[in-house]
Amino acid sequence: MNTDLIVTLPWGAILAGAAVLGAVIGSFLGAVLIRLPEGRSVVRGRSACDGCGKALTIGELVPVLSWAIQRGKCRACGVSIGTAQFVCELGGAAIGIGAVLWARNNLALAAMIFGWQLLLLGLLDLRHLWLPRVLVGWLAITGAVVVLARTIAVGTLDPAIVSLTGGALGYLLFWLIARFYLKARGNEGMGSGDPPLMGAIGLWLGPLGVVEVMLGASIVGILAAIVMLVSKRSIAADTALPLGTCLAATAWPIFLLQGLG
Repeated sequence: MNTDLIVTLPWGAILAGAAVLGAVIGSFLGAVLIRLPEGRSVVRGRSACDGCGKALTIGELVPVLSWAIQRGKCRACGVSIGTAQFVCELGGAAIGIGAVLWARNNLALAAMIFGWQLLLLGLLDLRHLWLPRVLVGWLAITGAVVVLARTIAVGTLDPAIVSLTGGALGYLLFWLIARFYLKARGNEGMGSGDPPLMGAIGLWLGPLGVVEVMLGASIVGILAAIVMLVSKRSIAADTALPLGTCLAATAWPIFLLQGLG
């Protein structure tokens, strides 16, 4: 982030602004995480306690701080708010700060957009084993827009070609793996949302990024299985693991390290 405006701002102010923006975005993502699986509108209706239905005041909607001050409980009825909202707000802030600190090639804003979407998709898959096609579609669209802007800026089609190649490779590899598993085992071994998600990630990271994400997600999945075994949770051949969460957790750090594909 080397624009003249940012150069004139104190570094602490930049980080604080990124954290506040990320926490606000995370607050919205938390609402989506809770409402979308229930079939509720994510844009209409006031925020309210799920226990007693009391509408929340502005003071109760301050990202991170409100949850911490209220100790994760509704002031009116004492029902636990749950940690999902807090995780989204804290995660959104962390993504904002991380993008400013580590994103390469003036891609801090792109890193935020990519990271916030992956945060929501990863948590949805972790909680519900569900990757909504509309959200995966938006991940692909935003990736295409960022790549288009980069293509125009450099004056060559190379970024667009690399992006399209990555998107096609990511989707095709996962589709083939899913088809092979179905034919060999006779049942679904991969969620229907995983190939589109890998394709959308490929648009952002290119073909090399697809390979890196696949390897990284495999490692994350193995570590998750080890944690389950250590915590005495049973694991069988048909135990469902949120592959989308592993992909999301791997894709964003890779984007910070290498930028667009």
